[in-house]
Amino acid sequence: MSVDLVLPCLNEAAALPWVLERLPPGVRAIVVDNGSTDDSAAVAARLGATVVRCEVKGYGAACHAGLEAADADIVAVMDADASLDPRQLVRVTAPVVAGRADLIVGRRRPVSRQVWPWHLRLANAELSRRIRRRTGVALHDLGPMRAGRRTALLGLGLTDRRSGYPLETVVRAADAGWRIAEVDVDYLPRSGRSKVTGTPLGAARAVLDMSKVLAR
Repeated sequence: MSVDLVLPCLNEAAALPWVLERLPPGVRAIVVDNGSTDDSAAVAARLGATVVRCEVKGYGAACHAGLEAADADIVAVMDADASLDPRQLVRVTAPVVAGRADLIVGRRRPVSRQVWPWHLRLANAELSRRIRRRTGVALHDLGPMRAGRRTALLGLGLTDRRSGYPLETVVRAADAGWRIAEVDVDYLPRSGRSKVTGTPLGAARAVLDMSKVLAR
């Protein structure tokens, strides 16, 4: 079964070659350019990816634009910064393809302590606790690699267009009775700084976005 992989992208020209060259067979890359000022779009197109331009700023806006542009039955999402290995994508998609789960989230396993600073691990652990309390779903990580069926994902009616998008996906899926599970994936040193938690302002916005989702 074919899979469309949505790659939200903001200035990832340096990382895209490594990411796109490691795609498993049968996976089509949809690179969603969210206002890059480097050659990300040109690099992606040259390497055979479908390029979608999203004028609305925000991680969620880019993810949703890619979901709407996809046409495969299974749609996966992954960061384009080389922090996750596309060769491990099958770990996330296989349970959905086989019908054993409706939504799979990749639980990040850092390859070294330097990859995931302690304060971000602590924040992630607290977020996971709040997800369990809100939904009853026992996730240990709200990782950026996930997969589900396109039609079902569109049917969730997701509205967040910033960093609360992955959380809203899990919350609405849980409320809809989806079978949600997680699998381990390697977490590698990213190329460049995180667009979400790489600055104090970005981290503050992420906390605010996710708090709003949990409060709904």
